Amino acid sequence: MQKSLITTPIYYVNDVPHIGHAYTTLIADTLKKYYTLQGEEVFFLTGTDEHGQKIEQSARLRNQSPKAYADSISAIFKDQWDFFNLDYDGFIRTTDSEHQKCVQNAFEIMFEKGDIYKGAYSGYYCVSCESYCAISKADNTNDKVLCPDCLRETTLLEEESYFFRLSAYEKPLLDFYAKNPEAILPVYRKNEVTSFIEQGLLDLSITRTSFEWGIPLPKKMNDPKHVVYVWLDALLNYASALGYLNNLDNKMAHFERARHIVGKDILRFHAIYWPAFLMSLNLPLFKQLCVHGWWTIEGVKMSKSLGNVLDAQKIAMEYGIEELRYFLLREVPFGQDGDFSKKALIERINANLNNDLGNLLNRLLGMAKKYFNHSLKSAKITAYYSKELEKAHQILDNANSFVPKMQLHKALEELFNVYDFLNKLIAKEEPWVLHKNNESEKLEALLSLIANALLQSSFLLYAFMPKSAAKLASAFHAEITPNNYERFFKAKKLQDMILQDTEPLFSKIEKIEKAEKAEEVPLEKEKKEKKGAKEKAPLKQENYISIEDFKKVEIKVGLIKEAQRIEKSNKLLRLKVDLGEGYLRQIISGIALDYEPESLVGQMVCVVANLKPAKLMGEMSEGMILAVRDNDNLALISPTREKIVGSLIS
Repeated sequence: MQKSLITTPIYYVNDVPHIGHAYTTLIADTLKKYYTLQGEEVFFLTGTDEHGQKIEQSARLRNQSPKAYADSISAIFKDQWDFFNLDYDGFIRTTDSEHQKCVQNAFEIMFEKGDIYKGAYSGYYCVSCESYCAISKADNTNDKVLCPDCLRETTLLEEESYFFRLSAYEKPLLDFYAKNPEAILPVYRKNEVTSFIEQGLLDLSITRTSFEWGIPLPKKMNDPKHVVYVWLDALLNYASALGYLNNLDNKMAHFERARHIVGKDILRFHAIYWPAFLMSLNLPLFKQLCVHGWWTIEGVKMSKSLGNVLDAQKIAMEYGIEELRYFLLREVPFGQDGDFSKKALIERINANLNNDLGNLLNRLLGMAKKYFNHSLKSAKITAYYSKELEKAHQILDNANSFVPKMQLHKALEELFNVYDFLNKLIAKEEPWVLHKNNESEKLEALLSLIANALLQSSFLLYAFMPKSAAKLASAFHAEITPNNYERFFKAKKLQDMILQDTEPLFSKIEKIEKAEKAEEVPLEKEKKEKKGAKEKAPLKQENYISIEDFKKVEIKVGLIKEAQRIEKSNKLLRLKVDLGEGYLRQIISGIALDYEPESLVGQMVCVVANLKPAKLMGEMSEGMILAVRDNDNLALISPTREKIVGSLIS
């Protein structure tokens, strides 16, 4: 079995986790699940970075020791990843004794090789970024030198330091990236890195003497005033967690296929320093460095001073863990910055999850139960729907191909194209009409095609929404396992199935908003606009109503939640409709000759909401569904786009 490693950065414990941390870690968890189903033995590593001057200062401000402060923040990170049910295999802390041994042993190896030497350093140091910045790259403002990355004020430091010969690795680094053009994704990030290297690399200061909170040098160095620079310390976590140069069980076989997930702000450290350290230690370089963008909040960069730093756990508690996973991974192309808004999240939940997927499964289960007592045979699928089956498989394969390229949003987009395709197929084939026409063989083939496509899709959905995918697969008596992935997704063998009812996959987010009042056109303006217009035949006087009469009619957007036939009537249906009022209205509608009840569930309609209640066939009706009939048949009038239930139509 092929072994691999997937990592997040180890998060700096200067503050509690926010939505950016969650995004990174959810990506890693998605890849862990995806490659595990592919048959790989994946080690998923995350953790916290706990050394450095910034931590020392933060602890002092809180009257705590650096270790006590790091303990408290690290626990919050771990608790949040456990809340999200993330399937990590290792949670490393740079204060772990095994990690300290690894760093000290690695330092010795590099020193003995000649890649580390002692010198003196003078430069402007940014405490926030834990890095020096060259004078030529710093911004001078009012005699202050600002960090070019975070724009905070730097401090001029002159101190003795040990240096890593980064300059010696310019050519090896350029050679590596030339031979591995997709080692960094998106590829344009690799171009940034190689351009930076080509400008020339300076040797890197890797120890500090101006603070104490860090890993001390090996005892044989006999230089106790130095602690290891945070980036050499932090980056080595990817190896120390696997047992490299310490007393842990050795899992370094995973290291040869490493995929690191990082934000764009730490690209240089991972794309230049880290591979140079690996070359010095004669360790294999990573397979891929996957670099994502930042999240803004409703168009504004997250900032504690603005009070708009989002806690992903709170959002997930309000809208759902799986729903948040889907939104973050679908909303923005990997590598680009994304904007978070609750409105966009709600729209994704309602349109994609609830309508496209959730209602599709509900309709399938309802029809399979009604027409075939849950049991579906697949023998006739290719006879009736071979092209549709091929199309569904093609979309699924396309979706699957985007994950290794780190185009996760495209993978989800294509995956949901399958659900859109199946929904449109139902609308086109009208299974209730097939039933009415006694075309049971074709009807069974249609439902079996949909069932097989949904089951197959669950194995790709699993990486992104594991619990929802497991629930989807359970409707077909299947489990998400590597063996079943081979059987159902890769082989795509058609299955006879016995379906079982499941709880709804998702819940619609109901958000009542005040409808905007229709803008009235003043009478004089109306007269001017009509002046000179081509005259039309006037309406008969008895057809006119006043604007005041029209205002009396309340037409609202409704969502059909339930639909049933009324006994002793071949025309009437009993509908339960949500108008955003906190309860479901019962509306009796004479559309049974044109619509099967199960086809209506989840459909948006236009409802006359203030019609006087009346009894029809002994059933109370509290409104009227609007429809239009021509020479062919009847059709319900619906909004062309998803709208909030209860919205006033004007």
